[in-house]
Amino acid sequence: MFTGIVEELGTVASRVGGRLRISAELVVSDIAMGESIAVNGCCLTVVGWGVDDGRSWWEADVVDETFSRTSLGELRPGSPVNLERPVRLQDRLGGHLVQGHVDGVGVIVTGAPTLRIRTPARLLRYVVEKGSITIDGVSLTVVEPLDDGFTVAVIPHTCEVTTLGRKGPGDAVNLEVDVIAKYTERLLAGQLAAITPAAGTHVDQERSTQ
Repeated sequence: MFTGIVEELGTVASRVGGRLRISAELVVSDIAMGESIAVNGCCLTVVGWGVDDGRSWWEADVVDETFSRTSLGELRPGSPVNLERPVRLQDRLGGHLVQGHVDGVGVIVTGAPTLRIRTPARLLRYVVEKGSITIDGVSLTVVEPLDDGFTVAVIPHTCEVTTLGRKGPGDAVNLEVDVIAKYTERLLAGQLAAITPAAGTHVDQERSTQ
């Protein structure tokens, strides 16, 4: 579980097949095999780490399914990436609850500071004014829901310490909607199905009494 508060801006050192190597300093300070680190909002598992030429790095294996469902497939050596370690129980929850499970890939229409994102239609029902959404691993607040996406306001500090200040129109971004909204929808769907009469039931009952 993450918070959407980026800890460090790392750099892709190499990508060989599904093996992704990322140069970083902070997130490798207490690294361990099998731990999770969010890369642009996508939770990956640490499979190795080390130091080359005085620069620390860590590696993760990315499967084809993840490449196809996120923007990680567009990463190349030198690409900057947002990094966050999992939240600890004693930490402050500075952003919102983020799973690191990407729901879809959006496209930037207008860059920061007023960031406009074109969003897959299936995710629009989760986008509400003042609601939380994660963009490339950054916890942000929706300013305005739109017919084809939404806008958020990105402050100068966030532009400086994350990839959002470096991206522009046409760039892909990973999106994760509020998990509470998804669970609420699922629970309510079950309850509504239980209390809603089947189609035609009312009409059939009326005919049977005539």
